[in-house]
Amino acid sequence: MSTAMKTCLALLFVGSTAFAQTPPPAVPAAPSAVAAAPAAPLSAEKMKEILARIDDRQRNTGDYKAKAFIEQREKNKQDVFYEAVFYRRDISEQFLILFLAPRTEAGKGYLRIDKNLWMYDPSTGKWERRTERERIGGTNSRSQDFDPLNYARDFTHVYVGAERLGAFAVHHLKLRVKDGAKAPDPVIELWVDAATDNVLKQQDYALSGRLLRTAYYPKWEKVFSESKKTEIYYAKEIRIFDEVEKQNRTTVLIDKVDLRPLEPNIFTKAWLEFKSR
Repeated sequence: MSTAMKTCLALLFVGSTAFAQTPPPAVPAAPSAVAAAPAAPLSAEKMKEILARIDDRQRNTGDYKAKAFIEQREKNKQDVFYEAVFYRRDISEQFLILFLAPRTEAGKGYLRIDKNLWMYDPSTGKWERRTERERIGGTNSRSQDFDPLNYARDFTHVYVGAERLGAFAVHHLKLRVKDGAKAPDPVIELWVDAATDNVLKQQDYALSGRLLRTAYYPKWEKVFSESKKTEIYYAKEIRIFDEVEKQNRTTVLIDKVDLRPLEPNIFTKAWLEFKSR
């Protein structure tokens, strides 16, 4: 196991232990933070502008590669730690994730081509078509955690209100997927930091209104893109809580974001099969 992985897994363990001992906070805040007053309400036009800005600054005009360290905690099971590398070509909405560890998952991968998500299992050498709701590698994470949704393009938007989330003034929005658009769940709610436009919390709902999962984004970082000539934002840490199996949770740490061009043939079944050997 690499030194980087040991360090990240240690951080995951410490963070998840704190969560296990106490109910999850609205969102982690600096010790000296003072609760802000609710944000000023948004007009429909301004709300759409913010969502479009969130979409744009998470996507690159070129390629995208990063490491992911994932901790999975489930009721009555031993904690499992994963290491994966994922790739994106945002202009064509292609996506690939390859698991490196643990050994039982190494070589397993997910590939989106032509708007279809496929899963490859090296133990059988077979490909299976999956939906965007697929639990990546048996964790509570999904493809949307590594390849962000298009909030402005693929959803209709309703402004719920100006609120506080912990120490932060936020805009609470409700989004419903448009006909013909693909999303893991048909309804999501967002809590967006009024000061930075960063998403701090997201809840995903079934069409029946049942809450399925809650994700918190306590830390955002950015990296300069040469192809886009501006900075790209990404969630450094994601804490995901299963709202159906209440004691199940996942923590994702994103590391080593690289925006250099990828191999031309990377988003193919042949490439993933070769890397899985």
